[in-house]
Amino acid sequence: MLSKIKELTKDTAIYGISTIVGRFIGFILVPFYTNVINTNDFGIYSNVYAYIAFLNVIFIYGMDAAFMKYASLTTADERKNIFSTSFWFIMFSTVLFSVFLLLLKTPLKSAIEIPQNFSNLYYYLILILFLDTVALIPFAKLRLERKAIKFAVIKLINIFLNLSLNLYLILKLKMGIEAIFISNLIASLFSVVVLLPEIFHSIRFKIDKAILNKLLKFGIPYLPGSLSAMIVQVIDRPIVLALTDASTLGIYQANYKLGIFMMLIVSMFNYAWQPFFLNNAQEKNAKELFSKIFTLFLLFTSLLWIILSLFIDDFAKFKIFDNVTIIGKAYLGGLVIVPIILLGYLFNGLYVNFTAGIYIEEKTKYFPIVTGSGALVNVVVNFMLIPVIGIVGAALATLASYMVMAGGLFFFSQKFYKINYEYKKIIKILTLIFITAGLYYLFYYTIGIFFTLKLLLLILFVSSLFIMNVIELSEVKKLTKLLLGKVK
Repeated sequence: MLSKIKELTKDTAIYGISTIVGRFIGFILVPFYTNVINTNDFGIYSNVYAYIAFLNVIFIYGMDAAFMKYASLTTADERKNIFSTSFWFIMFSTVLFSVFLLLLKTPLKSAIEIPQNFSNLYYYLILILFLDTVALIPFAKLRLERKAIKFAVIKLINIFLNLSLNLYLILKLKMGIEAIFISNLIASLFSVVVLLPEIFHSIRFKIDKAILNKLLKFGIPYLPGSLSAMIVQVIDRPIVLALTDASTLGIYQANYKLGIFMMLIVSMFNYAWQPFFLNNAQEKNAKELFSKIFTLFLLFTSLLWIILSLFIDDFAKFKIFDNVTIIGKAYLGGLVIVPIILLGYLFNGLYVNFTAGIYIEEKTKYFPIVTGSGALVNVVVNFMLIPVIGIVGAALATLASYMVMAGGLFFFSQKFYKINYEYKKIIKILTLIFITAGLYYLFYYTIGIFFTLKLLLLILFVSSLFIMNVIELSEVKKLTKLLLGKVK
């Protein structure tokens, strides 16, 4: 079992390199953009990319997950049929969707609210969607075959190419927000080109109808579920704007992005987790393995949560230059929401863990129910709490939606693929998290959170894990040896 956990840890670390770099560059580009692009243009850019996120879900419609599911169960020769069927059908549907967007250019440009002087952005939107979708199945193939290093290298070059072009086109050529789209487009084209050898190696010029039917039956239920998941991620922005003002939304958005540190861990884990549980589903001790991984994941993310929650304000207030902090001083009042957002992403990580049973038992039809419930809760709680407690209410809506999604997926996953989790340890960890969160906000709104108090809360949290037998010294020694590569 330890060797399997080591395998997952290694892949998570490799995928994490590209994920961390990409997300971090995305994070540091925001203050860059806001210093060189006016607020109106920045709003246009943000709005168009929100639509790209929604349309990307429609273009994909769960085919990457379907490919990985069925390709993981076959021989190398049959896998080529699955790859070819997936790739060619994705190509066909992507062309179809792109033509549809072009034909409806006038009404859709109006709906997306792209001004006439930025009409080119609509064409960039279509091309970016097209190229990213074409690269989808080849990237999934790399993940399934555990070619994590090749995957990470392509992603990293894509990221740095995008960044370099942003800096050159914006600072040197003064192209404004159009440069952001052009940079993205060129980087996406690069990924497709370097993936061509991978495509040619596995492609056959045919679509197997029987395989296609299985892929669509598994993948299409992802569409409403993925759209609901996207609502969970972005719906709070327009609601905050509608119920408060643009300045409040700016403060909320800037501090929300500090949740990136927990989101990175969840994203890294997710990249490695899906092919891992698919490839190990037939192992005799699979459920025991998945249970142990869940406990370790929750333990690690809980420790990350307490450290980030207590010291994120020190990071945000760190001076880069004289009178210039990482997060602008006008935004620091929103730091109160960060622990809540971090906890929301932690529960999103639990949700990711629970996807194993749904995938393995091919019960993807339940994803829309779970994510739809999360989206509904998000909207309702936002409208209930924002008028009362402002952006803290919006953060709590995010947390509530992820908790509902994690709980819902746990219910359905256990119904069809029952895993005996280490419930005593899990309950102890979650109880400790919520008690610590309660103490944090009690002190925050009464005497304030000063450095000595932060250290005391951290010590209390960690020592409680040992006192409550959540962590045992023998396990710490084993895991230390594992991570250092001493367990074969």
